[in-house]
Amino acid sequence: MFRRNERHQQGNLFSEINNLTAKARADLEQSWAGVYYRECFCRLDETVFAVLYSDEASRPNIPVNILVGLETLKAGFGWSDAEMYDHFRYDIQVRYALGLWVLGEGEFQLRTVYNFRRRLVQHYESTGENLLDQAFAQVTDAQIRALQLKTRCLRMDSTQVASNIRRMTRLEFAVEILQRVYRMLSADDQAHYAEAFAPYLQGSSEQYVYHLRGEETAPHLQRVGELMHRLLAELKATYEVNAIYTMLQRVFGEQFDLVDGAVQVKPGKQISPRRLRSPDDTDATFRRKGEKEYEGFVANVTETCEPDNPIQLITKVQTAPNVVEDTQLLAEALPELKKRTGVEVLYNDAGFCGADADKALRKEQVLQVPTDLRGRAPNPVRLNLADFETHTDGQGQPVAVTCPHGETVTVRSGRTPKHCLAYFPASACSACPLQDRCPTRLRQRDGRRTLRFDRQQLDTAQRRRRCAAYRREGKNPRAAIEATVGAVKRPFNDDQLPVRGLFRVGAMLLGSAMMVNVRRMQRYFAAKAAPKRPAEGSPTGREAVDDSQSSFSSLLQRGLARLFGPAASSRPKFALGC
Repeated sequence: MFRRNERHQQGNLFSEINNLTAKARADLEQSWAGVYYRECFCRLDETVFAVLYSDEASRPNIPVNILVGLETLKAGFGWSDAEMYDHFRYDIQVRYALGLWVLGEGEFQLRTVYNFRRRLVQHYESTGENLLDQAFAQVTDAQIRALQLKTRCLRMDSTQVASNIRRMTRLEFAVEILQRVYRMLSADDQAHYAEAFAPYLQGSSEQYVYHLRGEETAPHLQRVGELMHRLLAELKATYEVNAIYTMLQRVFGEQFDLVDGAVQVKPGKQISPRRLRSPDDTDATFRRKGEKEYEGFVANVTETCEPDNPIQLITKVQTAPNVVEDTQLLAEALPELKKRTGVEVLYNDAGFCGADADKALRKEQVLQVPTDLRGRAPNPVRLNLADFETHTDGQGQPVAVTCPHGETVTVRSGRTPKHCLAYFPASACSACPLQDRCPTRLRQRDGRRTLRFDRQQLDTAQRRRRCAAYRREGKNPRAAIEATVGAVKRPFNDDQLPVRGLFRVGAMLLGSAMMVNVRRMQRYFAAKAAPKRPAEGSPTGREAVDDSQSSFSSLLQRGLARLFGPAASSRPKFALGC
């Protein structure tokens, strides 16, 4: 049965925190723990997670904000589950961050965390709702409102991350699948297929291929494929609904072909990048970027980048198989970002430029400013569409165009709605000094010159103009996003996360991103609260020098006044609320 956690708002007179000195207590409240408690723990709407629990009268749930907090801290500090649990039980900062004031209060078994994760995954698989992503958005939006941050400008960047899987050769992977199929079989079936499986059960899949040379693997892979084909036919009636049998079916279809009833090994170039990379992670995919190869996922990070903001916060983290293009990630994220932040300008690199992104940007009326462009650069000798200034309406449709010589004409529709025509009068073009370089074509019928373009060419030209203007300004609002991406991945070694699966990888990245925001806010609040040092020679500065030379009695009097004066009596001894 779901119940909200409001106990932390009541406080506890016998808390170990009350035994701290005033300075230690102030340091605790100003540390990351205090910031997390106020800005994340207290802002989290637990009712979002009520769907994970039964509506019937039963034992109340372990507080959701504590469970979500543990997941966040685990990711943000790169802890293992055992380390996370030890910090939860004995670390005063962690307990303060989670609203627990007394050691031993609110303890539960580590298995509770595992059950909570399992419910999150099951809910995601059955409904497609990522509750942790919703919680991150809700908390971040509340932080932005409280700090009065501007969100008109955002920037985004993607990066490659790997799950906790090992890289295997095709033969090693196929042998691993066979070994798991054998463990799936009943005792009678294991005895029946003992001879067929015998060569593959002498050790691990890695040991099987250890002594083979590269040229010797082909016949072994062929024999594995033939055995898989036989097993698929003979085991279907008994094991068709088993997850291991489904995996065997998928691997055979991805790695082998049936030609006239005979099994043939697929050439490497014909295998899809989306093929199964590990039996332990069915979501991970393969991608080659330049000379590097990646197995796993892509993470896309979006944050604010208004120059007037005192700090910038991460607003969204997306995780997808690494074969998903950046343009698709942008198109998927933009409607939600527009609704939450009202974004008007988006800074990114060339990877986010494309037809899918252009369509989403036009629909949401967001201006994309790329730092670079993909594709071949236009001929610098000739003029191109980017040299023409295009005027659009509220829906982004072109209504007029101005040539580099300053002549403005109306844009008309061509044979199809996506094609556009602009007719320049002969009187204006005949004396134009740019005529030899102009991309327009002469109409023999009336002497006018015609500029033809379609929607895709216009989008590319507008991006090129914005990119050129961006470079002329000499500013680079997008550059800092690379440091943000590095901060999100910093708790994980070699960009490899200690978990598997799309949901768990995404949950770890969300937790790390939330802790990046917490650390930024902690530095901001600390700098804001720090006393300003008086300039040397100022009256305040001279007073400070005089104070340093004052007598012992005056120092004692000021100390007693601070200790027993009105300010001391008004100082809070315990945080009773958010």
